[in-house]
Amino acid sequence: MRAVAYLRVSSASQIDGHSLDAQERLFRELCKNRGWEPVRVYREEGKSAHVETIARRPLFKQLLEDAAKHDFDVVVVHTLDRWSRNLKITLESLTMLGKNNVGLVSISENIDYSRPEGMLFTQMLGAFAQYYSEALGNHVSKGLSQRAYEGKHVGGLPFGYASCWADDDKGGRVKLCEPEHLGGVHPHASEAKAVRELFHRYATGTTTLGQLASWLNDQGFRTRNRNSFPDADGILISGPRLFTTSSVRGILHNPFYAGKIQYQGKLLPGAHQALVSQEVFDLVQATLKKNNGRSETLHPRPERQYLLKGLIRCAYCGMPMWAQTYQNGLSYYREHNNSRGLALCPAAGGSIPCHVADEQLGKIIMAIELGPQWLEEVLAIISIKDEIERVKAERQQVQEKLRRMTKVYIDGLFPDEEYRRQKRLLEMELESLVVPEASAAEEAGKLIERLAMLWKGANLEERRKLLLTMLDAVYVDAKKTKSIVTIKPKPPFMPVFQVAVSKEGSNIQLYKSTYPLSKADMNRVSGGGEGGSNSPSRKKLPAPLQA
Repeated sequence: MRAVAYLRVSSASQIDGHSLDAQERLFRELCKNRGWEPVRVYREEGKSAHVETIARRPLFKQLLEDAAKHDFDVVVVHTLDRWSRNLKITLESLTMLGKNNVGLVSISENIDYSRPEGMLFTQMLGAFAQYYSEALGNHVSKGLSQRAYEGKHVGGLPFGYASCWADDDKGGRVKLCEPEHLGGVHPHASEAKAVRELFHRYATGTTTLGQLASWLNDQGFRTRNRNSFPDADGILISGPRLFTTSSVRGILHNPFYAGKIQYQGKLLPGAHQALVSQEVFDLVQATLKKNNGRSETLHPRPERQYLLKGLIRCAYCGMPMWAQTYQNGLSYYREHNNSRGLALCPAAGGSIPCHVADEQLGKIIMAIELGPQWLEEVLAIISIKDEIERVKAERQQVQEKLRRMTKVYIDGLFPDEEYRRQKRLLEMELESLVVPEASAAEEAGKLIERLAMLWKGANLEERRKLLLTMLDAVYVDAKKTKSIVTIKPKPPFMPVFQVAVSKEGSNIQLYKSTYPLSKADMNRVSGGGEGGSNSPSRKKLPAPLQA
């Protein structure tokens, strides 16, 4: 009979002592007395048998997987508490052994499940485990259902909220808030503010999910994902992770922030405090749906292409404008304030023909040019010239270290494993020695230098992709001047546009001011707030970009 030993200690003192060696010695003596063939020893060091999942004991998990492969016939443990002290894990693991006709022997308790009657017992335990699991599942389901109907959260708390309760060292629960908040949760001070900002930013249509994720990460926020994942060396690590487009989308889709509980496909009223209004939440859902890309190969009627789709904004309220083509074939960019449920825009219902705005932007693009010293001017604007020199010097030092170490290794004076480790560390250091702002600005400038040539040879979709690469928004006055008022470059392009000039004789002026207009400006433009001697004078819009 082929036998394996499972040896476990759960503290550093036991690891340093002779507990493992003693367990292995007794295992080999047992195999010798019974005529068994010892084929493997599983040594689980520093793992508690109290843990709630098999996955957190990797060698224990490996043993059960090997049992399913029929690699051995019996498992030997020193005592049953070395195997497991958790009833759920004991039942689950014995069920797995019973299904694969693998016995279990405990040396100290003189328990032998390797004989026929012992194998039958493990199968009985397995049947009991299944009943226990199903009964527990029913009770848990009832409990979760009751919590949901009471308006309490089900599962982990989402980002932005904190619990009024905490676990103590003895496994009990301690109340943190007096009195307890409704639903047992309350908004987390800084996270709740960030969540509100996410919803309001995305509701305006002036940002993307990726930009929101970067903003959260830059603010120092991290997700609540505690699952383990492999690092560069393949070692499992756990802890908060950076926000991604997917995690931000999950936040914006979660009705919990609007005061609802989602359970088994139902939306139930929550007892907790909402972070955003239902109107804002619904607006974000509509925006997410609108921005959700659809494959043209699967869509029977591909959408029309518009040059400024996703970029064009109202200069008064900053909200996105819609592109529409009517039955007469004419296309317009139109302000659709009435469909948003937000504050009234002075330019509500205003529009500008698509070809007018497109031609204006085309003339702007063709007129942009950079001077011979544009890169130096850009670096001066972003104030990182000294930082670039410092990083350049450090890179040279690291490269020299790498060169010298490689020479020593070639001469046979450096062990292979240590060389590979040091080489990887130096390569990682080189990768980190960059100035992202400078690199991004330089790449942006190179694109601007070739922009006129690229624009001439591009079709409508290619031109739109160029604009999406460079610009965050194109602000248009659809009420009075019917023209582009200003353009907002993406952050890497901002300093490049600041040093850019328009070609002589083009009559193009590059505006870099920030839009939308303030509330005071909107009141002045729309005529609101006038009526007394102290009322502000009417303020005109800046002159449009000339074309």
